[in-house]
Amino acid sequence: MTGPLHDEMLLARQQRRPHYLITLAATCGSVPRQAGSKMLIYPDGTTSGTIGGGKFESLVLAEALALPLHSLPVLKTYPLHEASPDSFGAICGGEVTVLIEPQMPSPALILIGAGHCSRALATLARTCHWHITVLDDRPEELLTFPADERLTTPATEYLATKTWQPREALVLLSRKYQLDRSALATALRHPGMAYLGMIGSQKKVRQVLAELRTTGLTDFTPLRAPLGLDLGADHPNEIAISIFAEILAVLNQTSATPLSIT
Repeated sequence: MTGPLHDEMLLARQQRRPHYLITLAATCGSVPRQAGSKMLIYPDGTTSGTIGGGKFESLVLAEALALPLHSLPVLKTYPLHEASPDSFGAICGGEVTVLIEPQMPSPALILIGAGHCSRALATLARTCHWHITVLDDRPEELLTFPADERLTTPATEYLATKTWQPREALVLLSRKYQLDRSALATALRHPGMAYLGMIGSQKKVRQVLAELRTTGLTDFTPLRAPLGLDLGADHPNEIAISIFAEILAVLNQTSATPLSIT
């Protein structure tokens, strides 16, 4: 697959934009387009490319949008002739089989702060093929940070304009509590992330929340702070496991309880 549609699909993946990839997997007889033709459908109903247009394409559009983005691919055959009881009135005379592939972006981790625990968490998440974005005002700390995006943009500015996609986790791990406090305030005012966590002692968490209450913020429901599961973790790598395990539990909507039956 090459050409503008291929470039658009790559861009959608880079931008972590959910979509459905539609392919004419097989054709028989007279049909508007040949096997291999493709189009993209976005969750808001916009499309790019075409597999034939008309009533047939509108049916495929509806079929795709009815599928959850986490669904497995679907094959469906559409008769374009009057002989089939499933015909929708087309008179081309042929038949097409369509492959509908939901394209859910990989989970993403947005890290505020590029310190030791953040680096360990990013390294762990990358082994699971997560998309990593890190923000820090120290360019030297970003040079070797294991991330797909390394930004010196202020966290408040980034979060105020962020459009959240499914399965995105925001973790606040700044070197100064004031940085986490400002980022948390912005995140709470621009919700939508699947997970929100802040590192720190109970004393730090209480102080940050107390200071935010003076600004009018009162609902901290999405926040997990101090973040992570109680694993007795001490080393940054152990802390990363504790945090990542909690993120997985939240995104997968599980209890994170032991699986043992004995």
